[in-house]
Amino acid sequence: MKQRAPLTLAAVTAALAAVTGIASLTAPAAPAADGKKTAAARMPVERSTLVCPAPSSSDIADTAYTSYTPGAAPGAKAEAKGTGKGAARLTGATKEAKAVLEPKEPGKPVGATSSGSEAPALTGTAEGVLAPGWTVQQTTKVAVGRARGVLGTACGVPGTDFWFPAVGTSKGREDYVHLTNPDDTAAEVDVKLFGPEGPVKAEPGRDRITIAPKSSQRLLLSTLAPDTQLADVTAHVTTRSGRIGASVQVAEDGVGTDWLAPSTDPAGSLVLPGIPSDATSVRLVAFAPGEEDADLSIRLAGPGGSLSPAGSEALHLKAGMTASVDLKDVTRGEAGSLLLAPTDAKKAVPVVAALRVVRGSGAKQELGFIPASGSVGARATVADNRTGENATVLYVTAPGKADAKVRVTASPGTEGGEPESKEIQVKAGTTLAVSPPPAPSGGKGSYALTLETLSGGPVHASRTLTLPHEGVPMFTVQPFTDDRSTVLVPKAVQDLSVPTE
Repeated sequence: MKQRAPLTLAAVTAALAAVTGIASLTAPAAPAADGKKTAAARMPVERSTLVCPAPSSSDIADTAYTSYTPGAAPGAKAEAKGTGKGAARLTGATKEAKAVLEPKEPGKPVGATSSGSEAPALTGTAEGVLAPGWTVQQTTKVAVGRARGVLGTACGVPGTDFWFPAVGTSKGREDYVHLTNPDDTAAEVDVKLFGPEGPVKAEPGRDRITIAPKSSQRLLLSTLAPDTQLADVTAHVTTRSGRIGASVQVAEDGVGTDWLAPSTDPAGSLVLPGIPSDATSVRLVAFAPGEEDADLSIRLAGPGGSLSPAGSEALHLKAGMTASVDLKDVTRGEAGSLLLAPTDAKKAVPVVAALRVVRGSGAKQELGFIPASGSVGARATVADNRTGENATVLYVTAPGKADAKVRVTASPGTEGGEPESKEIQVKAGTTLAVSPPPAPSGGKGSYALTLETLSGGPVHASRTLTLPHEGVPMFTVQPFTDDRSTVLVPKAVQDLSVPTE
């Protein structure tokens, strides 16, 4: 029997949402035991946990960490326990590790740095007013060597299921999946690979790993099947017990290195936001878990609208097999976002996807990745933005049929300053490149950008951070995703209605 990648309940729900337009499903409020009705109030979360991978194995790596909590979330009631108080602490992923970052209040970013190859993976928790929307960015620069480049990643929420399209096991590639356990009990982890012909058979025992409590491990993906060399692979990381943070560090001869964040959960339609205007090579890698093949239309949303790339208008995905499309220099001087949708709206098969993006040419090329990402939702934040010519570029996409309005707010810098905000309109089916985006006034240091959806259809966004070095356009791309800073909490209300017989 042919092995298939398992399809989670979350993936099925996402696929249904893609067809019906349902963003979330909430059960109706049920009567309380005392006869009162219940209503749901949106309240700030009171605790957030993040995990950061070990930044680099290079002795000349320089890493910056930036922590930021935006403050009160849009639409949240200010009634949560602990309002006005909070604590956050990011430490090395060991029981004896010292604190690396300890933010003190919302609205003020804090930073820290480390050097060399000894910087550990990090875990941390924020509570009270520091929890809603807590964001930590890790940015590493390696000036020379095979691992040279800018590596950026937003520290992730621990989970149990991660998809990584666009990894590789071919000669010249070194792709390590980093697995970090933030908890006090061990985590049992499975790592499965799927190539163009389906599941890649791993050597016995290599694809199952135990991550000890409060610890981190990295696994070279090519060692799972040493005799199989594949340029485009999808990795599926799941836990049998416990939860982990997972991310993949890719190093490729000639084009540098960067982090590949997980794709959003499998869905019938996907958005891959923010391909730089000067991209010289773009390759789409996609995968359909489950039992059904997927037929997708490919469109590029640019500043003037959406169009199908010539010769790459569609993609057929066989179930359980990774497929890729070479889109070359698809942006042709204008920034854009890739939109994937079912060719038949009545048959939306859940898929995952990511883009491998190269900037520069010859010996001065640099590699980055853009995974499919969820929408900004009510609010989303990316930290560690920097001023300077084209250092930070913000890309905002409205993939649907409705225009959208968003508010962009720059926090103070890590060394002071005042926040700045700007409202922008994004036309339906387009991508708007904001360069430069708002920046704090009178401040120094890196800063955070927060997006809030004000009106219109769904919005997807990313930012590119470029730190050139000796003519190499070293860069990294981080998507904005809903910060999930609020939760629906049932609340009892008095029923004053007159009963009828």
